[in-house]
Amino acid sequence: MLVEPWPHGVSREPTMRISDVLADLSADFPTVTPSKLRFLEEQGLVEPRRTPGGYRQYSPADVERIRYVLRQQRDRYLPLRVIGEQLAELDSGRSAEQVGPRLAASDGERTGSGARARYTAEQLAEETGVDEAFVRALVDGGVLGTSASGHLDPWAREVVTTAAALAEHGVDVRHLRSFRAAADRQVSVVDQIVAPLRGQRALTAQAQASALAAEVGELCGRLHTAMVRAGVAGLAP
Repeated sequence: MLVEPWPHGVSREPTMRISDVLADLSADFPTVTPSKLRFLEEQGLVEPRRTPGGYRQYSPADVERIRYVLRQQRDRYLPLRVIGEQLAELDSGRSAEQVGPRLAASDGERTGSGARARYTAEQLAEETGVDEAFVRALVDGGVLGTSASGHLDPWAREVVTTAAALAEHGVDVRHLRSFRAAADRQVSVVDQIVAPLRGQRALTAQAQASALAAEVGELCGRLHTAMVRAGVAGLAP
């Protein structure tokens, strides 16, 4: 008897385009790109159907498989080979790991509109519940960057909420500039690592560069967190 691939009990009707998939994933994975989805397909981790015209069509079950892969990369720093083995175990029913899909869609109908791709200072202030002047101070102080159109990227929301919490302890924009400088230095290290892949024209290489940058960036953040925790551990008796 054939075993239904994981996730079980989720619609396999291919009703979603790549743009729909990106919208559903954007809240948790704002940097995922179409090339990343194509790369995961090339690695055999997801198998969207094709329309007669050759366009990819994804099902809600496909989206949950993609979400699982991205979460394992981000949270556990696992290589795709290991994630593929885990999915094979889940597909066969042999896995002891209990994984419940976090449904982003049901029968092709998305449950949410996804995160806003870009914010204005006013929109971000309203969404985070802080004064617009505080957001603009972060921009003016170089803590937040803006695009040519003056918009803030998806990561700005987390920066603003964290900065607002620190402000309650007397940490102002002046202090946050050192955080920005440290982050920029770490990004420079990641840039040097992925530069050889980014310079290649193949879409596969571009997707590999994106995945590698995300993985190394998360490791840098994890190391920074560990060092800060170690440093503050001895500050109180």
